[in-house]
Amino acid sequence: MGGKTLKWIGDHKMKKLFLGTLLLALVLVLPVPTMARVDVSVDISLPPIVFAAPPALIVLPGTYIYVVPDYDEDIFFYDGWWWRSWEGRWYRSHYYNRGWSYYRNVPSFYFDVDPGWRGYYRERNWYGHRWDYERIPERRVQQNWKSWNSSRHWEKQRSWGVQNYQPQPQQQRQELRQQRQQQYQQRPEVQQQRQPQVPQQKQVQQQPQVQQQKQVQQQQQVQQQKQVQQQKQVQQRQQVQQRQQVQQQKQVQQRQQVQQRQQVQQQKQVQQQKQVHQRQQVQQQRPQQVRGTAKPQQSKSQEGKPEREKEEKQDRK
Repeated sequence: MGGKTLKWIGDHKMKKLFLGTLLLALVLVLPVPTMARVDVSVDISLPPIVFAAPPALIVLPGTYIYVVPDYDEDIFFYDGWWWRSWEGRWYRSHYYNRGWSYYRNVPSFYFDVDPGWRGYYRERNWYGHRWDYERIPERRVQQNWKSWNSSRHWEKQRSWGVQNYQPQPQQQRQELRQQRQQQYQQRPEVQQQRQPQVPQQKQVQQQPQVQQQKQVQQQQQVQQQKQVQQQKQVQQRQQVQQRQQVQQQKQVQQRQQVQQRQQVQQQKQVQQQKQVHQRQQVQQQRPQQVRGTAKPQQSKSQEGKPEREKEEKQDRK
């Protein structure tokens, strides 16, 4: 009897293990349409979300989507679930900091989220209108989200806190949803998740290649950074050389100006010296002329002296 019991327990455990393995294989292999909106409860190791206290939320205008503004990662509350995205996959939980389960599809509300909501939150401005948002405690949102949805609380009470709020036409909202969906599908992490699953053996074989590619990419990035630094250094040197050339040119110009001034001063001095010399020559020539005119008069007076003496002698006799 004890042997049968042990055998039954062992078979039961094997069945559980087999079913768990089969479920995980279905999650990894089946395409998106066949697994749409499937919530797989598997213990998934996500980066933990740490809050010092239960987070406050705000509601995005025009929606009933609540977001946590004080956390770098986008964390949403919608339809009674907490939502977060990681590496192109979506997860949801009934708790904001634990119990995350993988969600196979993109939540329908996500394409109603304006990508620029964080900037509008910081500026308190929603498309040119003042946004007096309300920071709602987490417990209050948990308790009232369903009644707020059914009573259309936010548009009736405060119009989401936006002054002169005007809702977008339905056609415009549909176009925005399509644009955001296209932009979302173009994200690298989303495209990587859409690639077909590779068998485990091939993945093991490809791991060294992937590592080599990463190393090559890192080396290329390092080389590019070095080239950029070298280019910056060359540019800085060229700028320094240009500045030095400009300074040298200025110094040369200043020297030339000084030399020109000195030459002008020298020329002026030479001219002044010439003028002084000419004046001295003129002054020297004037006494000579005066002397030349006085000599003949003296000779005449000397010539007349003997005659006078003869006359005087005759008078005495």
